[in-house]
Amino acid sequence: MSKIAVLPGDGIGPEIVAQARRVLARLGLPFEFEEAPVGGAGVDAADDPLPEQTLGLAQAADAILFGAVGDWKYDSLPRAKRPEQAILRLRSELGLFANLRPARVYAELAGASSLKADVVAGLDLLIVRELTGDIYFGEPRGIATRPDGEREGINTMRYREGEIRRIAQVAFQAARLRGRRLCSVDKANVLETTELWKQVVSAMATDYPDVELSHMYVDNCAMQLVRAPKQFDVIVTGNMFGDILSDEASMLTGSIGMLPSASLDARNKGLYEPIHGSAPDIAGQGIANPLATILSAAMMLRYSLGQTEAADRVERAVQQVLAQGYRTADIHTAGTKKVGTVEMGDAVVAALG
Repeated sequence: MSKIAVLPGDGIGPEIVAQARRVLARLGLPFEFEEAPVGGAGVDAADDPLPEQTLGLAQAADAILFGAVGDWKYDSLPRAKRPEQAILRLRSELGLFANLRPARVYAELAGASSLKADVVAGLDLLIVRELTGDIYFGEPRGIATRPDGEREGINTMRYREGEIRRIAQVAFQAARLRGRRLCSVDKANVLETTELWKQVVSAMATDYPDVELSHMYVDNCAMQLVRAPKQFDVIVTGNMFGDILSDEASMLTGSIGMLPSASLDARNKGLYEPIHGSAPDIAGQGIANPLATILSAAMMLRYSLGQTEAADRVERAVQQVLAQGYRTADIHTAGTKKVGTVEMGDAVVAALG
């Protein structure tokens, strides 16, 4: 029996997670689901974006299915109480250092991309983002007042050699299972932190002679992703660069509502979530795209629960639904069937048989 912690969160989180749960339930596998509040829902329930009970559940579970956190109504809270702190604390407390973000363009959605169809058709890349270091966690940090009375914001970009080595290992191993090409993204011409990054990754390449390693500055990578994205197979980079580049890559696929993600620890226990946000402006309207969350559940089956065949079934069902013409508002084009959140979930469940 696999225990899955279900943390729907805020905004559209509960709506999209509900559809992923339906898909998982349809598989007929021995899963135990337990739900808990997180983000703004955690603040409302326990005055904490990550209540102790929720953290305990996540620690005890075999995997975590996560929705999204955040809402404008919480923006006036102290930073420590804001919903977004929940996901940062979960990454830190659970040691979720490796973030896998695939960007795949389904043939049926090539025309929905903001780029020309021939530029993105057949795109299948993976961004491996380090998740627990870099400027998001580095100390010192804060807003301080200088002796002259002027305020300054302080954030510290730093990486230890061991942190770089372990994320690079994940990326090299992922490349071995794909096209055997790895691009390490840095800013080594300006930042000493990423100069060390480049040195460590380069040294590790001798352990993976079957993987072709290249290096690219982050600004060039951002440009290449929209110029010729199919040149990439696996990209590995730090926390901040990965955050930005993976969101850019999401638009190559036609919608951020199509991209899943996995955040893994050293033993492949993971937190699985769509890369989009909580979208409070459309919450409760039944129009959110649940496919990124459903595909995140497929990644959970593959990476944390050892259910590769079931993961393949879910991914085939999503592709079948797209081939049948079903589209939520974010990917709808002329001649396709516009459906809502629940209807898209219905279609995937039906495709599973």
